[in-house]
Amino acid sequence: MRRILPYPLLSAALLAMWLLLNGLSPGHVILGAVIALAAAKAMTALEPAKPRIGRWSSIPALAADVLVDILRSNIAVAGIVLRGRRGLRDSGFLVIPLDLRDKTGLAILACIITSTPGTAWVDYHSGRNELVIHVLDLRDPEGLTREIKQRYERRLMEIFQ
Repeated sequence: MRRILPYPLLSAALLAMWLLLNGLSPGHVILGAVIALAAAKAMTALEPAKPRIGRWSSIPALAADVLVDILRSNIAVAGIVLRGRRGLRDSGFLVIPLDLRDKTGLAILACIITSTPGTAWVDYHSGRNELVIHVLDLRDPEGLTREIKQRYERRLMEIFQ
């Protein structure tokens, strides 16, 4: 069964997304199933490592922090846009040294930073283990570095290392 359906959750999610986007009909079910199976086979070629989760109890706290930060950042960015305070903000790049080395943890950190309005993951240098992000309103670089390391990196290390 694993040969035919190597990633059953991925296949089911892709089929569900296909049907939500295109509607329910026999043709779309067949086409969506073929696409989902092909994508699962392609995923097998990538040979992703299975993540080892150390502390499941840290996941809800991390999710809550991310949701609060996304909401807070949405309000801050909306304030910048609506007030037209273009001259009062100081955007820039920030280099953050990381202790996190787990690939899954780094991927989730990239999703968190990029999904938070006003920040974007720009680069990661694996040799130096440094992250470069762009921040729309960079008033306190040290505070933001501390916040990312304490709120996200620490929890991701608890979960994945």
